[in-house]
Amino acid sequence: MTKKCILVVEDEQAIREMIAFGLHRAGFEVVQAESSQQARERIADRLPDLIVLDWMLPDLSGLEFARSLRREEMAGRVPIIMLTARSQEDDRVGALDSGVDDYMTKPFSARELVARIKAVLRRTAPEGDSDEVSANGLVMNLASHRVTANDKLVELGPTEFRMLRFFMTHPDRVYSRGQLLDHVWGGNVFVEERTVDVHVLRLRKALARTGHDRFVQTVRGAGYRFSIAE
Repeated sequence: MTKKCILVVEDEQAIREMIAFGLHRAGFEVVQAESSQQARERIADRLPDLIVLDWMLPDLSGLEFARSLRREEMAGRVPIIMLTARSQEDDRVGALDSGVDDYMTKPFSARELVARIKAVLRRTAPEGDSDEVSANGLVMNLASHRVTANDKLVELGPTEFRMLRFFMTHPDRVYSRGQLLDHVWGGNVFVEERTVDVHVLRLRKALARTGHDRFVQTVRGAGYRFSIAE
């Protein structure tokens, strides 16, 4: 089995090498970078399977670097785990809204980081044998991360993409906000349930042009479901 490649972007050498050592022991291939510029060079050489990204970098903040990656065709698909000393909820929400897939507060153990990496890789991997999921004119290609509605491209942020993928692969069942947090963000990410409402609103807005927003339904007092039934 081919080893998963993890890019570790951290300017503090001792922390970077500690992370790399733990990931090597866990069976990952590790590439290191100490700045966003060096990270871009590493990504150009080889697209990693996941990026471990420090918030505070010498040339560009990890937050801005993550946002810039999400605007790119290839690198925009790579899952990101943000590392930071910041622990306030607004910081966590800001990081997740920038497109990162998980968030870890320093100090942390190498064992926990490995567990988070494995969880994110499982969560962001295409589900099932097919690279495509479709429902009544809404088509999601899991390999290319492209969504079309009636053959028109739908622009989605990474969180909305994961949410739509979960909805489309689990139709006609009601999920509470807490369940959606676990399935879309992961059980180790601590954000308020109102965050789900914000991203459902964004998803509906993106789908509204072709009328597919009606498939994302609110079930009063229970949560949300995806259903094409009229």
